[in-house]
Amino acid sequence: METQTEKSFQKQPTVFLNAKPKWIKGQLKKKSAKRYVRNVGLGFKTPREAIEGSYIDKKCPFTGNVSIRGRILTGVIIKMKMTRTVVIRRDYLHFVKKYNRFEKRHRNMSVHLSPAFR
Repeated sequence: METQTEKSFQKQPTVFLNAKPKWIKGQLKKKSAKRYVRNVGLGFKTPREAIEGSYIDKKCPFTGNVSIRGRILTGVIIKMKMTRTVVIRRDYLHFVKKYNRFEKRHRNMSVHLSPAFR
């Protein structure tokens, strides 16, 4: 996946790209691709695509500026028609007191899908 796909220049805000090249013993040191990656905690391992990939996503919890807080929501993906956004379906049970039974209900939610999870 190409890094620069938008009209504006995409970069990680925590990485400085214009560092001067370093000379060691008269030879130019090779530039390594700089990338900001972090451990989000809560038992989630950082995906290999987030560490080795070249995508830029400011809403990615591993490479962007988003913190994971509150509940972790789970669901089934039902639509993938938007760019980096998916629609998930969350099924749950609702108790009806009058009949002393549960009924099935669901909610559709638009959520961000980072390229790290593809």
